[in-house]
Amino acid sequence: MKDATKTAAARRLARIEGQVRGVARMVSEDRYCIDVVRQVQAIKAALGGLEQVMLDDHLETCVEAALAGDNMAARREKVDELVAVLGGRKK
Repeated sequence: MKDATKTAAARRLARIEGQVRGVARMVSEDRYCIDVVRQVQAIKAALGGLEQVMLDDHLETCVEAALAGDNMAARREKVDELVAVLGGRKK
């Protein structure tokens, strides 16, 4: 993983952690349900952003290296991992 990705992921995770704590507080304070749902949707969107950052890094590092190499098993493994994680089939 690239250092820039680690930094970006840590920053995003800290923000997501704060959002989750906020939702927990909202629930304990018996806040309006739709407000809680909106915050949950924001968390899901933030997780999606994190997922995209991680996938982009994986493509630019691990997958690119495997595809540039001569090891066909490593190539197949990276493709299979991507298909599985993107919902094509179970790994």
